Amino acid sequence: MSASVVSISRVSKHFDSVIAVDDISFDVAAQSTTALLGGNGAGKTTTLSMLLGLLLPTSGNVSVFGVDMLRHRYRVLPRLNFSSPYVDLPRRLTVRENLTVYARLYGIIDIPARINALSEELQIGRFLSRPYGQLSAGEKTRVVLAKALLNEPELMLLDEPTASLDPDTADYVRGMLEAYRKRTGTTILLASHNMSEVERLCDDVIMLRAGKVVDRGTPAQLLARYGRHNMEEVFIDIARERRRDLAPADRQAVKP
Repeated sequence: MSASVVSISRVSKHFDSVIAVDDISFDVAAQSTTALLGGNGAGKTTTLSMLLGLLLPTSGNVSVFGVDMLRHRYRVLPRLNFSSPYVDLPRRLTVRENLTVYARLYGIIDIPARINALSEELQIGRFLSRPYGQLSAGEKTRVVLAKALLNEPELMLLDEPTASLDPDTADYVRGMLEAYRKRTGTTILLASHNMSEVERLCDDVIMLRAGKVVDRGTPAQLLARYGRHNMEEVFIDIARERRRDLAPADRQAVKP
């Protein structure tokens, strides 16, 4: 892994009297898969939105590929993409029509070939002709992932990439994301509540609580630091502000 693709420095975001993100700083290394974790309201989605330029920070600096996202985000937007099961595509358009519209926005040359390739990769071919609004939650998750892969992005921002998927399909999608990163060298920053997914995919984990970065490390480092067996237990410890300075034996005695 080489230089940072994402750099956030002293960033805060206020919504009137609510502080959603509170003076956070972190870098994301090139070709890594990094998790941005925290409970509901921790600031994950707000942070991703600032990286996309959808929200402007109240203070601080956000850069992607060395470009200031406050001033020149148009320079790098073609190099990244985003997926979230909580952001709908146009519901009356078919899946193929939706993907075609986004492919044109990204300047894809051979649109039918790209859509066909993604439909096979994400197993969405059987409902390409159906209106997006008629799909199940799991089908929509696969379609928004296809949208996020249309331009073969160098940076993917993924919010709950396997939400609503059955275990078999979720496992397939994780394998596809692993293979895509190895093949293309892309960088992935993901928010997830699935801790087994984080342990499988991620090289680095950034923990947020109440808008602040409260810990960071590889999954193995965090497991050792908190004396836990899995990332779900670590997540609960951090969410509940359990101390890290306990002896390992004492940590083991603490029950979630």
